[in-house]
Amino acid sequence: MHAKNRIPSSGHSTPSPPASPLRSPRYRHGRKPGRFSPFLPGRTIAHRLAWLLLSVLLRRQGIFLFAPLIYISGMLLYMGTVSFDVVPVIKHRPAPGSVYRSPQLYEKLKIDMNADNSSVDAISTIWKNSYKGREWRPCVSKSFEGLPESNGYIYVEANGGLNQQRTSICNAVAVAGYLNATLLIPNFHFHSIWRDPSKFKDIYDEDYFISALKNDVQIVDKIPEYIMERFDRNMTNVYNFRIKAWSSIQYYKDVVLPKLLEEKIIRISPFANRLSFDAPPAVQRLRCLANYEALRFSSPILNLGETLVARMKELSANSGGKYVSVHLRFEEDMVAFSCCVFDGGEQEKEDMTKARERGWKGKFTKPGRVIRPGAIRINGKCPLTPLEVGLMLRGMGFDNNTFIFLASGKIYNAEKTMAPLLEMFPNMQTKEMLATEEELAPYKNFSSRMAAIDYTICLHSEVFVTTQGGNFPHFLMGHRRYLHGGHSKTIRPDKRKLALLFDNPNIGWKSFKRQMLNMRSHSDSKGFELKRPSDSIYTFPCPDCMCRTNKSAADSRSSSATTQSVSGAFRIFFRDLDSLEPTQKPLFFALYRATQECTIWSAAMTIFRGGVSDAVFVMYIILIYSQLGFHFAVHNEEASSSSAAESLTFHPPRKAQFLDRASFPAPSSLSQFHGNEDDKRIVHTGPNPLHN
Repeated sequence: MHAKNRIPSSGHSTPSPPASPLRSPRYRHGRKPGRFSPFLPGRTIAHRLAWLLLSVLLRRQGIFLFAPLIYISGMLLYMGTVSFDVVPVIKHRPAPGSVYRSPQLYEKLKIDMNADNSSVDAISTIWKNSYKGREWRPCVSKSFEGLPESNGYIYVEANGGLNQQRTSICNAVAVAGYLNATLLIPNFHFHSIWRDPSKFKDIYDEDYFISALKNDVQIVDKIPEYIMERFDRNMTNVYNFRIKAWSSIQYYKDVVLPKLLEEKIIRISPFANRLSFDAPPAVQRLRCLANYEALRFSSPILNLGETLVARMKELSANSGGKYVSVHLRFEEDMVAFSCCVFDGGEQEKEDMTKARERGWKGKFTKPGRVIRPGAIRINGKCPLTPLEVGLMLRGMGFDNNTFIFLASGKIYNAEKTMAPLLEMFPNMQTKEMLATEEELAPYKNFSSRMAAIDYTICLHSEVFVTTQGGNFPHFLMGHRRYLHGGHSKTIRPDKRKLALLFDNPNIGWKSFKRQMLNMRSHSDSKGFELKRPSDSIYTFPCPDCMCRTNKSAADSRSSSATTQSVSGAFRIFFRDLDSLEPTQKPLFFALYRATQECTIWSAAMTIFRGGVSDAVFVMYIILIYSQLGFHFAVHNEEASSSSAAESLTFHPPRKAQFLDRASFPAPSSLSQFHGNEDDKRIVHTGPNPLHN
């Protein structure tokens, strides 16, 4: 039976579609309960709100058309409320070691430093490696034969300060001797930086200089009249060679000598650093002879210097007449040239600007030149202040009773900067304090003569401390090596490491002192060094100017030391003799007796046969120890591995210990400054206060 159609008929009937079959309630379409339902129990309010918002967006997709308009409207509204005249401030954190904070560190460490009584007498125990110096002695040979006829005259102009002029003198002697020429006493060039009109004879003993070299180089104090007539008696009319810095001696032979033979007189100006450090032995011998034997200060300077040395030794009688000398470079021109920033504020900035313009007009204000004081300090190029020198020396173990001689010019802002150093070392002396006004009066207006007095006092000190590069410390180190058997007895601080330590506010006194003692020990180990091809012979006289002591005596000392070390090793074995098994003891004593016999036999052969016995002795020692090691290894095989592991102690190397104890963060950018820490070349860069 069909259901009635409620719609009126249009004249014909259309069958209606069949009704949908009834379905079970479990198949009814509805929301499946799932993890995305916002109404599940356990959902937080935040989850429900997020789900509702997401469902609205998905169901009403038209809202995405208005989203960019809403975003742009919001940005315009925000931009209208912000003032663009205000620039956001970005705080810059300076790199470690780039800021001068030494005064703050001094105030922090002062109490613990003054309370520290653990230091031994540092001045008597500082040089533990100086025994190596016994192997070297001065051996500059002099010629005893007459000189051949001269090829002509050489006139040089020595520019720079005292020790740069000394370089020119020694190089001129070497060139003149190599070319078989007659050297005219060098003329010292007057410069506005040093302002010293002194002549050669005012600083050096001219007669002694000529006589000491008379069999090696002919030296005169004036050119013959018949030669000067050709040039109207005017030295500026003489042909002048403009020679490149660090030229080889072969250049002088190939280029200079032909002109010398033609003109019979030549002039070389300027002459500082115009000869390479790497030269044949004949040239190096003349350099050694001139620097260490022929050049002697004039009698007035030498007598005053020796008098002041005697006074320093008398003052330091409680330390056995030993004193410390410090070369401090904190003059105004040095501070200005370094471009470093200290704690003087605007007044310091104004003073340094005037000093740079006065000494180096336009050099530091060239367009495009960028000066970065922080990078200069991190790289260890800033001069140490008096306060930093005092902190360093106290950390190295020198107490406030140590007598210190300070070699320096006029210290910048001395009333303020010198106060902390005098507080830490009240026994500090200068040449002005040691000498009377009458004694210093003839030298006060002559910087080179005053530097010569400082040189003499520093030369005879037990410890020399250099705080900045330059010719003065380089010449002193070489001269001290020449006098002390090859050891310079000089403290050369690592200024890159010091910059980090002085800028570390968290470091304590014990940690700081440990770092300084390591630095002192490093200077001791570097006191004895041999010259490399690119090094200066005036800093490293070994082996060109010095010879080893008697080889047989050295061999006997070496053999004796080896015998003592072997005996010491067996004494250590005897301490553990009770731990050996009864079957091991006879073998051990037999081997010990055999070793003693071999040692006596080796000592006898050392006397009669020299070096062969050393080789035989070493072979016997290797054989005996290998047998001992093999025997004990076999019999102790069943020893427990755990007990062996407990008996081992790991000792990291000294450098690893230092790095492990370091309490300051090293900057990651420091790798760009891995240059040579202490440039051993004496390079002239113009009127540089470093080179005096």
